[in-house]
Amino acid sequence: MTTTTPPTPSVQLLEVSPEYAGQRIDNFLLARLKGVPKTLIYRILRKGEVRVNKGRIKPEYKLQAGDIVRVPPVRVPERDEPVPVAQGLLLRLEAAIVYEDKALIILNKPAGIAVHGGSGLTFGVIEAFRQMRPDVKELELVHRLDRDTSGLLMIAKKRSMLRHLHEALRGDGIDKRYMALVRGNWAASIKQVRAPLMKSNLRSGERMVEVNEDEGKESVTVFKVLRRFGDFATMVEARPITGRTHQIRVHTLHAGHCIAGDSKYGDEGFSKEIRDLGGKRLFLHAYMLTVPMPDGTEMKFQAPVDEMWAKTVERLSAPY
Repeated sequence: MTTTTPPTPSVQLLEVSPEYAGQRIDNFLLARLKGVPKTLIYRILRKGEVRVNKGRIKPEYKLQAGDIVRVPPVRVPERDEPVPVAQGLLLRLEAAIVYEDKALIILNKPAGIAVHGGSGLTFGVIEAFRQMRPDVKELELVHRLDRDTSGLLMIAKKRSMLRHLHEALRGDGIDKRYMALVRGNWAASIKQVRAPLMKSNLRSGERMVEVNEDEGKESVTVFKVLRRFGDFATMVEARPITGRTHQIRVHTLHAGHCIAGDSKYGDEGFSKEIRDLGGKRLFLHAYMLTVPMPDGTEMKFQAPVDEMWAKTVERLSAPY
């Protein structure tokens, strides 16, 4: 069996024919470099890697008949390669990094971004970071957050760190705490919800989780009241002892206090009132993380909420 490798890209020298006189260099390159991301084309222009008559030019340069355009080697992505992640998202994720060393990245994931591709999504956080850190060959998610949940997310850069943190997650070494804005006045007596959870898939393929005393897996969440907004809403801290899918969202519902903005397990009337205050998101945020490091030290991280969350809470607490 023989395998063929695609030819290595090489420098191209293109002579501009009269019919392309007056065309901008960026549009000229976009038409000729099919499949090459637009961001890459503008990058090679900006860096001066594209030359016209041996000189540097700007993207708005208009070609003249007889110009010789030097195009540097650029590789067109293979058919099965992942779609390049948009530059704007890469910049958002880069700005969201809370901590990074040789073995670990911790970021404050924005709401609305999936942690990985799949289910109709071409990419998520991990695919974006693999594009941002091409030299790191072992990037893996340590754990997951729901797409609409924001907050602290760990990505291992080495297999040894991944194994260490997975072992810590199986025990009680990692302390994860979330903030959630829930409906109604949470009773101070509800300090823990212990309700077995079972996953099921609907015909549409959507995943749902429900409390099932007979077949569900043991699931425990510890709660603490952080702030009350009369009888209308309560900000609670949730500390999941187990790590089941949608655990906090289903346990708050089971306690009679669903989370604002939860389209799957929430109350549409309550969520609409929060949306009217500007809160167009799920109000669940992983805000605190304590991580044991391989050398025996412990690191603590805290992530602020986004502007939408902060402004909604400010309006919620304002006197009517």
